Amino acid sequence: QLQLVESGGALVQPGGSLTLSCAASGFSINNYAIAWFRQAPGKEREGVSCISSNGGGTDYADSVKGRFTISRDNAKNTVTLQIHSLKVEDTAIYYCAASDRRGRPLYCSRYAWGIKYWGQGTQVTVSS
Repeated sequence: QLQLVESGGALVQPGGSLTLSCAASGFSINNYAIAWFRQAPGKEREGVSCISSNGGGTDYADSVKGRFTISRDNAKNTVTLQIHSLKVEDTAIYYCAASDRRGRPLYCSRYAWGIKYWGQGTQVTVSS
């Protein structure tokens, strides 16, 4: 089965940290750019970060810049999103998504176009 599976979501206090993981199964992420999106209740989905297929290109939303770090391990078929200095407004379901960017190893996009695979999401709740 071709899928992405997120993990690592939790309930954390403001100022805390989390590491989210996105694991691919049934396919190799080598040629895929991976993006993380989040959606809070009543709000539009937001692309928070992305990483190119070779890891050389990354992008972050202004709202998370300096607090989120995306990385990937193609050998392990996983992408990680490290989150620091969590804020209440970071509360959302976080999704990872894969886009085939064959031939563009440095390109990624935080916009949901060309997405081939979506994960099922993992809940992050920031509350005291």
